[in-house]
Amino acid sequence: MALIINGEHIDDEIIEAEFREIKGWHERTLQVACCERDPEFRATAKENITSRVLLNQESKNRYAEVAEAEIDARLEKLIAEAGGEADFYFKIGVPVADKSVIRDNLANGVRLDKMLQQTYAPEPEPTEADLRAAYEQNLKDYLTEEEVHAAHITKSLSGAKSRQEIFQHLRELRAQLLAGADFMKLAEEQRTDELQQIDLGWFKRGEFMEEFETIAFSMNEGEISAVFTTQLGFHLCTLLGRKKPQPKPFEEVRDQVRARLIEEHRDAKFNALISELKKSASIEDTDPPEENGGGGH
Repeated sequence: MALIINGEHIDDEIIEAEFREIKGWHERTLQVACCERDPEFRATAKENITSRVLLNQESKNRYAEVAEAEIDARLEKLIAEAGGEADFYFKIGVPVADKSVIRDNLANGVRLDKMLQQTYAPEPEPTEADLRAAYEQNLKDYLTEEEVHAAHITKSLSGAKSRQEIFQHLRELRAQLLAGADFMKLAEEQRTDELQQIDLGWFKRGEFMEEFETIAFSMNEGEISAVFTTQLGFHLCTLLGRKKPQPKPFEEVRDQVRARLIEEHRDAKFNALISELKKSASIEDTDPPEENGGGGH
């Protein structure tokens, strides 16, 4: 058993599951390959689990008894959020017959909520000056999304003898454009369908196919792209304009700024609570030192 917290033995599989989740997130976001950061991730997994266990232990110490009505209210809320009882039990992966297990978990949730509410209180009420100062200090977090204005020439594979034929045709069109041909005029001449859009207007990330956006948002104004493909066929693209992110007006994001200040207050209180619990806790890690590595957050 690798981890013992105030006498509570943590199953190795719980640590492994947390480790896999952390590592999987880094792999999905292309921040890691293979195993070079495994010791760091395993240490982080143990830190996360330790914090959760200490919170649960402390909440049980403070609120040993939980009223059945409180458990019922929490269950009803979760069922409503899940879209119904059947969906709720399906999502948590616990058979309806195991209601006692579910109610124990719900009681723990009630205890934890009560303890955190007590920890966060009293929450601040930022003044207008506080809000404006926080807005000015964090303008980069309150920007509009970047937008581009693009046009394209596109050829589908329909009716073509081969992909190479279309590719070669667009290469020839690109050569004409690089030599000074007018993009919109050439695109109009190449259009085979009156409904086919040439000028795509202004758009943000997430509004078009990812392959197309990757090209468009990487270009400079007036640039002619290389020939590239999407599921719709082959394309040539040009950038007609770009709107860089700009700060949103304060009044538009006022509620966001306030929510951020409240969240920062809660984070500070939460971290202070965890720190205090760790100071007085008995935490034994029985893994050999080389397995823990020198990791951290």
